[in-house]
Formats: sequence, C-alpha cells, structure tokens
Amino acid sequence: MPKRVLTGEIVSDKTDKTVVVKVERKVKHPLYGKIMRRSKKYHAHDEANEYKAGETVRIEETKPISKLKTWKVIARVNTHATPEKASAEG
Repeated sequence: MPKRVLTGEIVSDKTDKTVVVKVERKVKHPLYGKIMRRSKKYHAHDEANEYKAGETVRIEETKPISKLKTWKVIARVNTHATPEKASAEG
C-alpha cells in the first residue's frame, strides 16, 4: 500500500527532532453546501532540526517512531512571493 503524503505548515519546532505540522483541507457541508476549512495537527520527525515554524513542508507516513510520531518530513515546499504583493510595494 502506498504511503500517504500531506502538505502543511509548521506551527511548532520547539521539541528536539520533531515538528508539528498543521494540515488544512476543505470539505463541503453535507446539508448546507458551504465550503469549510478543517485542520489537523501531525507530529513529524525532523532528524536534523532543519525546518522552522512558518515553513510549508510535505510529510510522509511511516512506521511509528514514538507515541505521537508516525510521520516524517520529506521536503520543503517552495512558496514564491505573489506578484500582487511585489507590485504593491513599488
């Protein structure tokens, strides 16, 4: 079975070799049809402590590493500055 891969933002990097990643998804309300944001936090393994809070990363499911950690960080997602912000500054 393939491993699940999710993308989210790091909200905490205070613990050693661990980051907390918040993954948001959009779901449609079953009755009213409104699109709602739902989020969940995952503890992910970061062996070299190279990722910091605020970065967007991809995490992959692994075998359990500890009581809470069953994910590991695999890559940093490049987030480019939007052209609207760049043109508004100048």
